[in-house]
Amino acid sequence: MKRILFLMSDTGGGHRAAAEAIEAAISARYPGACRFELVDVWKYYTPFPFNYSPETYGPTIRWGKQAWKLGYKLTNTPQASTAVMDSAYNTLFKDGMRRLVVEHGDVDVVVSVHSVFVRPVLRALGERGHRPPFVTVVTDLVTTHMWWYDPNVDRCLVPTWTAYQRGLLAGLSPRQMRITGLPVHPKFAAGLLDKQEARARLDWDPDLPAVLVVGGGQGMGPLYKIARAIDATHSRCQLAVIAGRNERLKEHLETSEWNQLTHIYPYVSNMPTMMAAADILVTKAGPGTISEACIAGVPLVLSGAIPGQEEGNVTYVVRNKAGHWAPSPEKVAEAVKAWLAEGKEGLAKRAAAAKALGRPNAVWEVAEEVWHYANQPHVLVDAHGARRTALLPRIDATGADAVGI
Repeated sequence: MKRILFLMSDTGGGHRAAAEAIEAAISARYPGACRFELVDVWKYYTPFPFNYSPETYGPTIRWGKQAWKLGYKLTNTPQASTAVMDSAYNTLFKDGMRRLVVEHGDVDVVVSVHSVFVRPVLRALGERGHRPPFVTVVTDLVTTHMWWYDPNVDRCLVPTWTAYQRGLLAGLSPRQMRITGLPVHPKFAAGLLDKQEARARLDWDPDLPAVLVVGGGQGMGPLYKIARAIDATHSRCQLAVIAGRNERLKEHLETSEWNQLTHIYPYVSNMPTMMAAADILVTKAGPGTISEACIAGVPLVLSGAIPGQEEGNVTYVVRNKAGHWAPSPEKVAEAVKAWLAEGKEGLAKRAAAAKALGRPNAVWEVAEEVWHYANQPHVLVDAHGARRTALLPRIDATGADAVGI
């Protein structure tokens, strides 16, 4: 049985979601062949206060955007990223990374779906003189931080051409990388329904255009103000708002009066059905949600973005005509009103543009890459985790190097 270790953290929902998506795809394709370990490295293998990163990440992003943006920019060069991470390893993370390797390092492949852990874990593995193959799966879309890219990895799987170019800038070779798209759980694409069938299951009006407003599992952001701004336009539509686990928001929405048919939801587990039923999705520029919306063919009105890693997502969506940038409730309402005024034909064109960006097979491509490296031998390495013996790159069915552009 092959043993696969995922390095992740619950700093945002995307890292765990990517790991679970890859695990599900491998399990579906090779049932019973693997044992998986998902390790929150921040939580269990870093010292105080870093071990509280999963709890502090949200508030940090919400209240410290400018500081976050500055830190992101200052460390986001090949030289600065290496220097900062090497210093952090030597002064803060060495003991924890060594413990991680002792407790979880006896595996067939290591898969990092978090940028911060690539170099430190490679360093800790390198101290043993040998290591399993190491695969990085980049879970940011466009403005990817240099921490994602370490030339000592065996494979780096990226979601977009821009992310691929940034890997070259960081010193990775073309043969180390492949453009796969972002891995989205197989059940998402499998759960997509015809629009009318999805609306029937949700008990939505079959004829009214539907606007879906989401703020992640925690109901983050100005969802209430966005919903009220859309409501104030008196547009002919139905509104669906997912409050997530934010009970106070849900109660506020439910006790408000609305000008149009409005559906209020708590945290939901049927997002494929919700997106299949929608004509417009209002959301922040998270990579996972964008990838899901494109697979579903739902155009996006982007209401916000985390400085640094999500800023490029906005450009990516807008340039490909899959969505619109509207960084305030008023601008969201204006965009939604304008799109609804275009009628069915206009919405269909926007839906087609979004669907053109979708990569529903990404998770299967990533799963095959991970499986390939799980079946490769351990390699001899130096103290930085650099290979002394070469691994074969993953190749496609034609025998060509699988860049996958």
